[in-house]
Amino acid sequence: KPALLFLCLKNIYLLTGQSCEGNCGGSAGLCSCLPTCESLKDCCADYRDHCLEIQPYSGTMFGGTDFVVLHTTFSKSDDIICRFNSDTNTVGYVDGSNRGHCISPLLYESGWVPFTISTNNGTTFTRAGRWLSVHTGKLDSRLKAVLVNATKWQYYGTPGVTGSLEMTWSTSMVNADKVNIELWGYRETGTAYSNDWEAEWKYLYTLAKDHSNTGSFSFVPQPAQNGFSAWELGMLRISSSVYPDGMWNVEATWTEDHALAWHLDEKFRKDSAAWAKEKCLAWDKYETQLPNFLQEIIDCPCTLAQARADTGRYHTDYGCDIEKGSVCTYHPGSVHCVRAIQASPMYAAGQQCCYDSNGDQVLTGDSIGGSTPDRAHDWGSPPYERPPRIPGQSHWLYDVLSFYYCCLWSDNCSYYFKHRPSSGCQKYQTPRSAVVFGDPHFLTFDGISYSFNGKGEYTLVSSTARNLTIQGRTEPVTATKMTAVAMKEESSDVIEVRMVSGPNRLEVLQNQETLSFTEQSWMDLHGVFVFSPVSTNVTVMFPSGAGVEVRLRGDNMATTVLLPAQFTGITLGLMGRMNGHAPDDLTLNNGHNVIYCPLNVVLFCLAGSISPNSSLFTYDTTYLENEYKNAPKHDVTFFPDFYITENASDPLLNQAIQICSGEGAQYDVLVGRSLVLGNATKMLYQSHIALVDDLKSVVSCGYLAPPSNGMKNGTAYLQGSRVVFSCEEDYSLKGSSERVCQPDGQWSGQDAACTKSMVVQTPSIHPFSSALSGAGSRRQQSQQRGPNFPIHAHLLQQFWGTPR
Repeated sequence: KPALLFLCLKNIYLLTGQSCEGNCGGSAGLCSCLPTCESLKDCCADYRDHCLEIQPYSGTMFGGTDFVVLHTTFSKSDDIICRFNSDTNTVGYVDGSNRGHCISPLLYESGWVPFTISTNNGTTFTRAGRWLSVHTGKLDSRLKAVLVNATKWQYYGTPGVTGSLEMTWSTSMVNADKVNIELWGYRETGTAYSNDWEAEWKYLYTLAKDHSNTGSFSFVPQPAQNGFSAWELGMLRISSSVYPDGMWNVEATWTEDHALAWHLDEKFRKDSAAWAKEKCLAWDKYETQLPNFLQEIIDCPCTLAQARADTGRYHTDYGCDIEKGSVCTYHPGSVHCVRAIQASPMYAAGQQCCYDSNGDQVLTGDSIGGSTPDRAHDWGSPPYERPPRIPGQSHWLYDVLSFYYCCLWSDNCSYYFKHRPSSGCQKYQTPRSAVVFGDPHFLTFDGISYSFNGKGEYTLVSSTARNLTIQGRTEPVTATKMTAVAMKEESSDVIEVRMVSGPNRLEVLQNQETLSFTEQSWMDLHGVFVFSPVSTNVTVMFPSGAGVEVRLRGDNMATTVLLPAQFTGITLGLMGRMNGHAPDDLTLNNGHNVIYCPLNVVLFCLAGSISPNSSLFTYDTTYLENEYKNAPKHDVTFFPDFYITENASDPLLNQAIQICSGEGAQYDVLVGRSLVLGNATKMLYQSHIALVDDLKSVVSCGYLAPPSNGMKNGTAYLQGSRVVFSCEEDYSLKGSSERVCQPDGQWSGQDAACTKSMVVQTPSIHPFSSALSGAGSRRQQSQQRGPNFPIHAHLLQQFWGTPR
């Protein structure tokens, strides 16, 4: 009967044109299928039956995650097929509570992937949702099988590394009493950078069948048979034994992707260094035939402070994070690394920049732990599905396995660094920043500070470069405060970040739909990335390098915008013209400047208010519809109190005076009647001043190499840095022994060279003691040349961690 009733209702909805079937994200006559319909209470009656919400909403891009459809019921007789990206099907099922389930598939991309569900075995697909595919390196470790002692796995077969290997997993990840342990391999076929270049994940063989699902498995690995040892990159899958070996897209959990040292052929086990050197030399030859991607990647920031502050273009490398203890396995001597967020335009290459405890960039010319660019960006690049844009795996093949060949399994790092030299920072230009916070107070890109208390929706930044638009909404309190910011660039998704009532948190919306960060802190969206590690911090990053940071401190929301140099001279809005000329920051749309008085500041805001048609905001409550959507974008009837009367009897006066520093802090205490607001304003102001300081430009003179048959002392190359040269015994220094980086970006002095000295006999020194002295000197010199040494496996084994 319930099924019959549902069928009748469905037919009525379809006949009257008021069904969400095929209309999710739009309207259906008199009712809505938009994400906002639930809060506005105007949804079509079948909204949740066709526009799906799922749990969990994310999982590994390798597939195998079982997720359940919420808020709707299925029939036991339904034959569920789940279709992802319109071309990849998996078989779902209905559980004992009449809830529908899907199994996520293997995908060659990260980010939100649309899916539809059929209940009639694939005849029609009437229900729609979306699934978040996650890069394996960014996936929570609790959702992966663990390689116990990963060092041993990836060094297995090298001298002294033998015995059994062990792995563990959460038994809840696979709903089965018996499981199979399978090895899957990854490779890329075809000609590089051609149309036939393709990615391939393939089932190779099964290590164990019908193994009890105890959450652990150990074995003694043997060299792979039947040519499978040619697969050097892969991962293990744990899946139910009810499925045939290698069956695609079934419920499963996976290990990390890793170098398959443990299954390589007998030749590797007999002499791993010789095997690896042969591979290294072959890679060296292959690299010379590929296009030079180094010319199109961006330069690194010069300092650690710049790298951490330039959040629009660089993000922390999860393998070397100062916030998590700086376990920089592949970059010894570094304390923090960042990666360029965007892949290079033509070759989808990546940039990695590493820094030492002094905040200086570490270069491969000086250290094995130096910054290294990547032929394939580790995080992949849209459209993802073809090499070298496959997230994680392309990077492994072209940048990590070669590191194993040349540096970890043999002592031939010079070949690796020849093709992966550090990029310096001589071309790096810091972004400019502007901020709005408090009640609200503005600090423009060129350093003008002002306050305004208009109520409405305004343009914070607009630019013809990349069609960047950032809008802000102010709401009245005692005066007004910024409560929401919405933004987009070119054809990107619209991202909105806003304050919400209740718990101290920010809400993020993508195209009017709320994003949840309960499972993932990073999301790859269309034309934009969003990072929210905690509920009070959100960073939005656009392809242009523009970054928007939104921070909630108490009841105070601060919005910082960072723009790279390409936006110079072509910005308008409340955050000013970014051109280095402060007097024209408050410029009306008609080109006239504002005289600095409160009334004209309000007029400036009026000129900066947006039009109804250009609004990027979401209006999902009656309040927002009445006060903002259907009202003037600047409320001319709202008159804030511009002036503060310092009343000696005011209990907050002394406390406001004690706050003292901080743009607008005293004002926010006395007008906002809140010491908490004033302290938050002070903190946000000081934070912005620190950001501006971190982003100060510095001068770099570039890398200096030691002379042949010589040494150098000094690895810093910024203005004022000194580098001292010396020569080995029996060589004389020509040129300058000391060079200083000058303000014009040039090194003082002349290039240093070491030339062979005339041998002069010195009878006063015993030949034996002279030989000893020379030997000691050479030992000391070779220690100073330590950065040129390769990474030895035995030094890394105790520190082994996540892939580079």
